[in-house]
Order: sequence, then C-alpha cells, then structure tokens
Amino acid sequence: MKKKSFRKVISSVLALTLLLSFVSHLTLKGGVSAATSSEDLYKQRFLELWEELHDPANGYFSSHGIPYHSIETMIVEAPDYGHVTTSEAMSYYLWLEALYGKFTGDFSYFEKAWDILEKYMIPSEEDQPNRSMARYNPSSPATYAPEWEEPSMYPAQLDFNAPVGVDPIYNELVRAYGTNTIYGMHWLLDVDNWYGYGRRADGKSSPSYINTFQRGSQESTWETIPQPCWDDLTMGGRNGYLDLFTGDSQYSAQFKYTNAPDADARAVQATYWANVWAKEHGVDISDEVAKATKMGDYLRYSMFDKYFRKIGDSKQAGTGYDSAHYLMSWYYAWGGGITADWSWIIGSSHNHAGYQNPMAAWILSNDSEFKPKSENGARDWGKSLERQLEFYQWLQSAEGAIAGGASNSYNGRYETLPSGTSTFYGMGYVENPVYLDPGSNTWFGFQAWSMQRVAEYYYQTNDARAKDLMDKWVSWIKSVVKINSDGTFAVPSNIEWSGQPDTWTGTPTGNPNLHVEVVSYGTDLGVTGSLANALLYYAKASGDDEARELAKELLDRIWTLYRDDKGVAAPESREDYKRFFEQEVYVPEGWTGTMPNGDKIEHGITFLDIRSKYLDDPDYPKLLEAYEKGEAPEFTYHRFWAQCDVAIANGIYSILFSESDDPANNSSITPSSATFDKNEENQKDIDVTVTLNGNTLEAVKAGNSTLVEGVDYSIRGNTVTIKKEFLAKQAVGNLSIVFDFSAGLDRTLSVKIVDTTQGSEDPEEPVKGDILLESFNAGTQATSNSILPRYRITNTGNSSISLSDLKIRYYYTIDGDKSQTFWCDWSSIGSNNVVGTFVKMSSPKAGADYYLEISFTDGAGNLEPGASIEVQGRFSKSDWSNYTQTDDYSFNSSNSYYGENNKVTVYLSEKLVYGMEP
Repeated sequence: MKKKSFRKVISSVLALTLLLSFVSHLTLKGGVSAATSSEDLYKQRFLELWEELHDPANGYFSSHGIPYHSIETMIVEAPDYGHVTTSEAMSYYLWLEALYGKFTGDFSYFEKAWDILEKYMIPSEEDQPNRSMARYNPSSPATYAPEWEEPSMYPAQLDFNAPVGVDPIYNELVRAYGTNTIYGMHWLLDVDNWYGYGRRADGKSSPSYINTFQRGSQESTWETIPQPCWDDLTMGGRNGYLDLFTGDSQYSAQFKYTNAPDADARAVQATYWANVWAKEHGVDISDEVAKATKMGDYLRYSMFDKYFRKIGDSKQAGTGYDSAHYLMSWYYAWGGGITADWSWIIGSSHNHAGYQNPMAAWILSNDSEFKPKSENGARDWGKSLERQLEFYQWLQSAEGAIAGGASNSYNGRYETLPSGTSTFYGMGYVENPVYLDPGSNTWFGFQAWSMQRVAEYYYQTNDARAKDLMDKWVSWIKSVVKINSDGTFAVPSNIEWSGQPDTWTGTPTGNPNLHVEVVSYGTDLGVTGSLANALLYYAKASGDDEARELAKELLDRIWTLYRDDKGVAAPESREDYKRFFEQEVYVPEGWTGTMPNGDKIEHGITFLDIRSKYLDDPDYPKLLEAYEKGEAPEFTYHRFWAQCDVAIANGIYSILFSESDDPANNSSITPSSATFDKNEENQKDIDVTVTLNGNTLEAVKAGNSTLVEGVDYSIRGNTVTIKKEFLAKQAVGNLSIVFDFSAGLDRTLSVKIVDTTQGSEDPEEPVKGDILLESFNAGTQATSNSILPRYRITNTGNSSISLSDLKIRYYYTIDGDKSQTFWCDWSSIGSNNVVGTFVKMSSPKAGADYYLEISFTDGAGNLEPGASIEVQGRFSKSDWSNYTQTDDYSFNSSNSYYGENNKVTVYLSEKLVYGMEP
C-alpha cells in the first residue's frame, strides 16, 4: 500500500513550480513524450548553485582554492570554527565538480579539485617524513593506550606490555607505490591559520593541519583542546600538547594525522561517476582515477581493529587478517617522530553504520579501472562489500531505520561484553558508536548520507540485498517525512533507539526488538538534499514513483522557501551556543600552557577562554546579547557540504528523470484491494487514489464492461470513487475493476463483495477459536502521526488454514477524517502478501469510528497447525496529522512485546474467531 501521492499545495509559487514540472512530463495518448523547456529545470538549479559556490564574492573558497566548512565563521559543530575545513567538504567538492563536468563537458574543475585535495588535504612527505615512516615496524604497529569515557580521565597512560597485533597490508602498499608514506586525507584543516600553528609549526603559513577530538566518548566539540598535528613541543605547554592526551615517561616531537574514512570513500565514489561521465564527453581523467584508486588502497586501514587485535577475540593480538572486520570504521591514524626515526599506524575498533559505503567497495573490487595496485586490495574490498551489506542487514530496525554499529573494543579498553549483548562477527552492538555528546547515531543525517550510497549501489547493481534494505528504509522515510499543506516540509532531526538487533547468524531476522523513534524535526537542507538523492536513485532502480515524487517535493520546497543570493539556507536556533560561555574544557590541575595567540590553557578554562579570537567575530555581539537575555541565538548558515548536497540532488534528478524517457510504467492506484458489504447498514463508496505519472486515465472497467462516469464512479482531483450503488448490484465474491491508462497500462482494484445481513449478535465475551492473535503497539506515545500495530498469528487448531481467508481488524478513532495509507514494513510471509484496507464504521462505537482490516493475498499460502506468522504494519493520514491513541478501542500500551489483546479481532471466512468487537 502506498502513500497518497498528490497533495494540495497552497503556496502559489510552489504550485507554479510543480505545474511546470508536471507539464514537462505530460504524455500524449500513445505514449509520445511532450518535452518542454522546463525539462532541464533541475539541471538549471544545479548550475545556478554551482555559480553561487564559485562566485568569489560569496566567500565559499579560500585564496588557496580550498572550500571552507561554511561562509560564516561563528559556527561550532564537528569543526569548531567556520573557516576550517574537513575532508568531508573536500570530497563533496569533487562530487560537485564531477557533476559539473557531466552537464558541461568541462572536467578541468574536477581535475583542479583533485589537485587542491592532494596538495592540501593529504600530508606530503615533508609533513610525514619518509625517513620516519620507513622505520615503521608492521609487527609492532603502535603502543596501546586505553580509551576513557570522560576528558577528565586523560591523559591515558601508554601500556607497552598490552598485546598489539600485526599489520598485514603495510609491506604490500610499499611494494605497490614505492613509498612509506600514507596516501589519505587528514580530516581537519585550519585553512586561514586562525589558530596560529602554521604548517609544520612555523606559526605563520596556511593552511595548517590541526586536530581536536582525542579524549573519549563524552568529549564534545565544546570540550576539545585544539592542537597542531605537527607538534614540535614549541607551542602549548612543557611537552607541547602531547601530555594532555597520553601519559608517558618522556615526550618526543612528532606528527600525527587522522583519516575520516567516509570522506575518502566519497572521493572514490565521486571519481567513479566523473570517469563515467567524462567518457560520455570523450575526456580522459585517468590520472584522477589513479589517485582515487591509490586512496582506496590505503583506505583499507579502516578495515582493521585499532591495535590489530583479533575480531571477536579482542584480548588476543592478531596475526594477520584475523584483525580485519572489513567495515569502514570511524578512523585510521598514523604518525611518527619529527627528529627521531619512528612511526606508528592504527586502525579503529569502532564501526558506525553511517560511515559504510558499499558503492565505493563495489567500485574498488569490481571496476577494472579502479582495482588497487596492491596484491590484496581488490580482494579486500570485495570482502568489505559483502560485510558492509551484512552490517546493514544486521542493524536495520523493525521500522526500517539503520541502528548504530559495533565495536571490537568494548568501552575502548577491550573489556568483556556485558551478558546478553548482541554481536556481529563477535563484535558487540553499540547504540551510539564513538561519541555520546550528542549520541553519534541520534543525528538523522547519518541515515540520509549512508543510505544514499546503498541506493546508488542498488541502482548500479540491482543487488537484491540492497533492494530489500532500501524497500524497508524508504517505507520508513515515507512515514516520517512531513510534506505540509502550507508548502513547508520537515525531516527528522534527532532520533532515539530502543532495544538491540538480534545476534547476527547470517540471515536477517527483521529485528522485532530494535526500534527507532523520531524525537524532533527540522529543515536541515543538506540532509534533505542527501535524502532526496537517496530517494531518486531508489525510485529509478525500483520503479517506486512515490519516492521520486517525495524527492521532487523536497527539492522544490527547498528552492521555493530557502533560496537566497548565496545559495540555499534556513535559519537555525542554537540552544547549545550557551556553551561558548559555560562549557569548562578540562585541563589537569597544575598543567599550564598557552595557545599561539597567548590564551592561557589551565585548569578551569572555558571553550571561549582558549578561543578569544571569537570576541572579534562580526557575529559575537549577537551571540553575547542572546546569552545575556537567556535566549537561543538564531543563525543562518551556508555550509559548503550542504550547498553541494542540494545542488547534487537537483543534478541527479535531471540525470535520472528529466533527461530520461517518459516514466509511463510507474502509474499506480492505491489501494489495490478493498471489501464492500452489501448489508445496507455498512455500505460505503470505495475511494482510490490515482498516481498518473504522466499518463491519462482512459477508462474504468469491470470485466468487459466499461463503467459510466457519474453513475458508477466519479473523479475528484486524483481520487476515483467507485460508488456504493454500483457495488451493491454485484454478486457476493471477488470483483476485478480495471483502471485503463494510456500507453497500454492497466492497474486492478480487487473488491471482495460480502453480505453480513445475516450476521449474528455481537458476542458479550471475547471469542477464541483456532486462531491465537498476539499483538503490541510499537509506538505507544499518546499522540502520534503513525499507528504501528504488530501481530503474531498462530494456528492453534488441527487443520491447515488458507491465509487468504483470514482478516484482522484494529479499531481506532481517526481524529480528523482524512485519507489514510497502510504500509507493511515487514512480514515473515513477505510484505507484498499483506493488504491493508481502511473501513469507516457506519455506526461508530466507543473508541472506534474506523478500523484497519489486514488481509492476505493468495500468495501468502497456508498457515499450518502450530505455525505462526508475523506482520509489522504502520498507517498514517495523508496530511501526517496526529492520532490520539489513548482513547482507541484496540490500543494497548501494556504489551511491550507480543501478548494477547482481545480488542483486536480476527475473522476466518468472515466468521469471528478471536477477540471482541467494540
């Protein structure tokens, strides 16, 4: 069952935009496409944003050509200053320029982006001296230091006796590329040298490599102490910044860099598409392909446990690939001596679903142009592809969202997993991998970023595993994204988790004990752009035109509501900005030092104390005024990655749809089945929503007879009403009503005609027959825009039961009559075999004016004696307004898992066999 596809749009500007887009896809009778100039609307949007990003007056790029994190400087999130940048931004820069090449044939901007990335984001041999890296011992990769929860527990004492495994890929990388240095992006760059470290501690040059996070899962951005990656002990305190993080008997001048694997993987992904599109224009970008391939080869370090310990037996040192989890972990890192010849490399034990990229894994293992030079590179990425897909399957919640991840090092100290912890290849489930302030999987953006890659992989390969993941995820997305009648929209902002996945045994279980809930909404434009991108690839691969339309709605509304003279931007209220003034940054008592500008680093300082340059920021007076008033300041930001996400999504729309043939084969009707009761007390019209998708509805037929509009049926907008007067004349049994579209397409509404005129009196006690129904509500909040019934049906009799003869009814009050949509998120018999029909009660009862009737197709098969099936359903109103559940007849908040609720009824061949009607 699909969500209603057409919504009333009040905004006249948005309505015009939608009209133009609709006209561009009009199909004349016979399937001939009527193209118009609006065909390239989304391409033009991409090019407009590209121009805005490249206009020097807008300030997106530094004088070096490096994209800033944002135009605005007073912004604190993962970067703690707007004019630093991240490897994320650089990977988006590549993606942007790849798409520009697709539309214009000019790939010089893409080549320039790679030049800038290689020059500034990948540490050179001067930044990671080859003489030091050559002294790296892969049999002893690094010295163990425990991770602690709180910054106040640092420095972490180095333990030279703790087991450390063997690095199995270093020597093959040296053989392949003839160097000991690492070819990967460092994640954080002080583009204008705002902090004053300079490159290699000269204090002046820009950009400079910096770092922040290093002190445990509770260390938020607000609690970090910035430090230079090249620490020659001349800045900070007596031992530079080193003794704030690790405890040792003596300290040596050293360099240290950290890689964010999802950014390097996105660079591979962007380069793959650039190569595909460059060939369309006869352009050779083989040099850039070679760079991406090399980066992907080194990116394998993210597949290994932090200290190369065995996966699932993490107290033991690994001896080779037994330390490979084959996932995209949170980081890999490396460093060494500046004057002394020693070095180290570590992977990461912590794996977050949001960092996985099966598309990049597929590229590096299957495309001959991208297969790494090392002996085992392509093989390792092939294993990673399989492991990543399993990881998603393991982490997909009952609703469809993807949960956090897994760690091979519980608490960051390789502690024993608590009893009952779910595992994936021996690694323990972690709700929020890596950091907890805020929880790393509470941000909805990781859903959009990560699943965009799955959708792209599905589009490119048609892998059934990716399809199953996307089917369920998109179903959830449709239930939580708000497309409002006033022309606005909202996407989830923060989400919360309960339960855990089932331990992985190689087969998805549906995870009935793992749940997600949306706790807040917003209009994060970058996340919305990425979400639209995911929906577009999924729509193109699956034929789900509702996904395309939802993506289109989001892109159109961003453009209508939030377009400004620099790009797209929405105002944000920043409750957390009081931490500028209030957040203490932990420094051990007795530790003293200074930042390059003279700010004191000592016990009791705040975030602002060591960033006093913010006092000169043009937005500081606004920040201070709001703080003194006890208010949250409101800012409007132009983040580079967010501009790119919106631009790229518009470009992808153009590529997948505007430039394609007429999408004639995706028209639909909803629902596809219904029941009509000839009992006069229960008779009602049947409403069907028609998604035309460029086609024309030419006729409605029953068998060989064409129904008469205005007599047998009526059309109002996109709703076709089959009239009760026509239905009452039909014989008891099954009736097929065919909707005949242009281009030879038809869709069928199956109507089961019943007659309950001879029905018995309502029972005074619950009925129990040969069917046991156990149920619970997955969402138990008093008000919700979705109702989530979960059912387990067991045959307690001695005879086989045809599921097509079985029906379940859930009674509730609609709380504002609207059209409604049912989704089967998962069923043990296959979601496509479950049908939901809404019935308005002719005689409302206490707690019930509607019921949802769930029935089963012939394909559902039989329910044998003693056997059970499960159905996980969900339904919502077309405008996403709330239901009040607490007064609903069938609502049960006491069952947190399957248990009896006799206010849900079951019928076998129209006879009540379980429960009690209201």
